[in-house]
Amino acid sequence: MKEILREIGMIARALDSISNIEFKELNLTKGQYLYLVRICEHPGIIQEQLLELIKVDRSTAARAVQKLEANGFIEKHEDPQNKKTKKLFPTEKGNAAYPFIKKENTHSDLVAMDGFSEEEKEMAFSLLQRIRKNVEKDWEFVKKGHKRIY
Repeated sequence: MKEILREIGMIARALDSISNIEFKELNLTKGQYLYLVRICEHPGIIQEQLLELIKVDRSTAARAVQKLEANGFIEKHEDPQNKKTKKLFPTEKGNAAYPFIKKENTHSDLVAMDGFSEEEKEMAFSLLQRIRKNVEKDWEFVKKGHKRIY
């Protein structure tokens, strides 16, 4: 069997490394840009929804959100219906960084898909979505405290 997940992992780590280097000038580090993009795309999102979108655990999301807030990229607002719930919103600084991050993402997409036909791009996207959905089942299962059987 081909080691598809190794390839996906190498691609993800390379792109993450590039992004972390390029976003240093914005004072965004260690994947914080992922959180900022989702918050800009979904103003008012709650942390629980955010970690579901990015597929990380609570403590990882909490640290990233805390750093983004401390660095002035986002702010938390109480939900009027539920005082315990904090909604996340981009600040002016966060909204200003968003286009640069999106531009980098578009460039990375173009580089990654260089030489692919439109049909191949659609097929790759469809296949990766299927892989993600398969993995999400295990992620949900393990996240709830269960153990997978190998």
